[in-house]
Amino acid sequence: MLRRRLKMGIVGGGPGAFIGDVHRRAALLDGGVELVAGAFSADKTKAAEKGRRLLLDPARVYASLDAMVEHELTLPQGERVDFVTVATPNHLHFPMARRLLRAGFHVVCDKPMTHAVKEARALKREVDKSGNIFVVTYNYTGYPMVKLARDLVRNGYLGDVRKVVLEYPQGWLATPLEAEGMKQAVWRTDPSQSGLAGCIGDIGSHGAHLLEYMLGQRITEVSADLTTFVTGRVLDDDGSVLMRFEEGARGVLLTSQVSVGEENGLTVRVYGDQRGVRWSQERPDHLQVTSLDGPEETWSRGSDYVAAASPAAARATRLPPGHPEGFIESFANIYHNVCDAICARIQETAPDILTLDYPTVDDGLRGMLFIESVVKSTRSRQKWTRVPVR
Repeated sequence: MLRRRLKMGIVGGGPGAFIGDVHRRAALLDGGVELVAGAFSADKTKAAEKGRRLLLDPARVYASLDAMVEHELTLPQGERVDFVTVATPNHLHFPMARRLLRAGFHVVCDKPMTHAVKEARALKREVDKSGNIFVVTYNYTGYPMVKLARDLVRNGYLGDVRKVVLEYPQGWLATPLEAEGMKQAVWRTDPSQSGLAGCIGDIGSHGAHLLEYMLGQRITEVSADLTTFVTGRVLDDDGSVLMRFEEGARGVLLTSQVSVGEENGLTVRVYGDQRGVRWSQERPDHLQVTSLDGPEETWSRGSDYVAAASPAAARATRLPPGHPEGFIESFANIYHNVCDAICARIQETAPDILTLDYPTVDDGLRGMLFIESVVKSTRSRQKWTRVPVR
């Protein structure tokens, strides 16, 4: 094991931000990371305020990413940041990640990976050229019971997969919060910051990645209907997508941010010709398993039989059954694997295979290809729109 904590830097996550604090708390959860630097906001006053709250050395609270990179590179190995998390609006992901990769840092990037497919392809080239570790935080794949479902599906426990249904309803954008100046709503509904999609990019990309992760199959074609319900809003706030997968499975993806009363109702169902599984993010510690001629079963996170069926689920579990683990822990599981991979890189040793279970630049590119294809499908009169492989 590395005889020190990995040193983390963050770009974004200033006062009033949501996801930056999630990243920070998750990365620090297992004790192997310390936050030492941040470029929290373009507003110097807000950046300094965040640094004070986190008790950081003022000399390592930076006014910009460039200032962070330039100063950190003057520090010796072991003192400078080992990796940097990019937790900004989407339009900044590409230029910031590229700058960090070219400076030699490992990168953890929030999703969707970039503002457009062209940038995603360019970023993949940068990652391949640099050889650095690059991670996209599609965090729902960090849940232990999602890993269990993935392993049951891929090991053939369900039989041949026929049908998948993923629902992701939220209600928080049912009114024009962006007109009221709510920070999270403003950038998510602004094409110059969010990209060419709203709801389907923000939460639909999560769903698409989750399905490809669980099935081990790519989405090959989509038939989509995106809608904007709130008057004055430019980007979609609701979407329905039919999907075809490369090995013949059929799927439905339903996403909405205007479903009044819903909180974060992500639910995924996978049906094979022998069994089915159902997982809900609002009840994350359990996986429902159905069969042709037997009773419905409830598998509980932390149980011995879950560990036997999925070593990845066991690795991602911290507490015994009945003690809930949730959203922060799903991010933490991604960071746990990433940090072990970075430690192996520093020590020039081979990482354990379970360590490599995190979303990569290829997953980020797949997400952007999905978003662009869904938007293209909505604008087209064709029944089906092909999703490029890469």
